[in-house]
Amino acid sequence: MVWCSGWRLASAVSEEGGLGLLGAGSMYPQVLREHIAKCRTALGDKPFGVNIPLLYPDIEEIINIICTEQVPVVVTAAGSPRTYTRRLKEAGCKVLHVVSSTLFACKAEEEGVDAVIAEGFEAGGHNGREETTTMALIPSVAAAVSVPVVAAGGIARGSSILAAKALGAEGVQIGTLFALSEESSAHENFKRVCIEGGEGDTRLVLKKLVPTRLLLQSEFTQRVIELETHGADKEELQQLLGRARAKKGIFEGDIDEGEIEIGQVHAMVSEIKSVATIFKELEEQYAAAKQRILEE
Repeated sequence: MVWCSGWRLASAVSEEGGLGLLGAGSMYPQVLREHIAKCRTALGDKPFGVNIPLLYPDIEEIINIICTEQVPVVVTAAGSPRTYTRRLKEAGCKVLHVVSSTLFACKAEEEGVDAVIAEGFEAGGHNGREETTTMALIPSVAAAVSVPVVAAGGIARGSSILAAKALGAEGVQIGTLFALSEESSAHENFKRVCIEGGEGDTRLVLKKLVPTRLLLQSEFTQRVIELETHGADKEELQQLLGRARAKKGIFEGDIDEGEIEIGQVHAMVSEIKSVATIFKELEEQYAAAKQRILEE
């Protein structure tokens, strides 16, 4: 959710009864501190959290801020939970770690996380190398660990939430649906091109660097695919990627030159809606799906 989830989106999600997360991966340390303060002002005692890619260059300063500010919940990703889980928990934070396999889920549990977020490869942005789908991953992880499991990747309907619970998840993490919401800080060009795209319009690329799901409509994505088709090595791909591609695509709205990171379920989103409307629809869809099952 880099460049999508600032304090407006995070606080709107928490206001509706979810757990809003600040996407710290796109924030300088001082910017994160400001967004934490704004969340607290908007939410009062209601909880919120921060998502941290552990490969972030200023990770030590980010961790210090989170501990000092006593952020209620921290989601860690893109790195080992061994490094910071104990420190975060000693500061009073609940810690969830994102995993893409049962093996990593077990390792995260061993490091003391409070829950694991099992993310299938349908998800947008950075992905696991295993390419395991959410439906295959959730029951496997749920059977292997004793901590709560949160399902992520490919969830954009209330019926999907019900399915995730049936597979063993205690809850879900939703990205794409809220990245395309009114409160998302993503550029309108980004939201528009994602909504206009259809089924099959994303691809998992850059596997020699960090596997990333991108929208095919971007000229940058097409250049990546062309290079990979011709056997480009890691160095060539890194040279093409350069710096700030995600910011250029998501926050600045440069569809041609930016990374348009989005999940497969973007094809299920037909219009930009408020967070309140999204929650209402998810609740209605969940209730209808549950009733349908009970009637069968």
